[in-house]
Amino acid sequence: MTQTTYLLIAVLVSGLITFALRALPFAILKPLRKNKFVQLLGQWMPAGILLMLAVVVLQESIVAAPSKWWIVLAASGVTIITHILTKRRALISIAVGTASYVALLAAFG
Repeated sequence: MTQTTYLLIAVLVSGLITFALRALPFAILKPLRKNKFVQLLGQWMPAGILLMLAVVVLQESIVAAPSKWWIVLAASGVTIITHILTKRRALISIAVGTASYVALLAAFG
């Protein structure tokens, strides 16, 4: 076998394996779409992941500056209220919450 043939076979095999690995999740996902458990996971996982992220970030912020715990809680409250008032527009609530956190840190930090 020549080196060129060997390289062509290696590229072909690599391409087939890559294609199979990329197509496999879609092939598996199709029958699972009607599964009640998968639907339930799809409904609750995003909120659960965001909750864990929020807890970690808030905990790290409070540990980093224990005397400024009230700033973290006030900015979190502003974020939650903005999120509710803007009918769950995440980008607006994140922007307003971040701006309030930075403003409170600048004013009282």
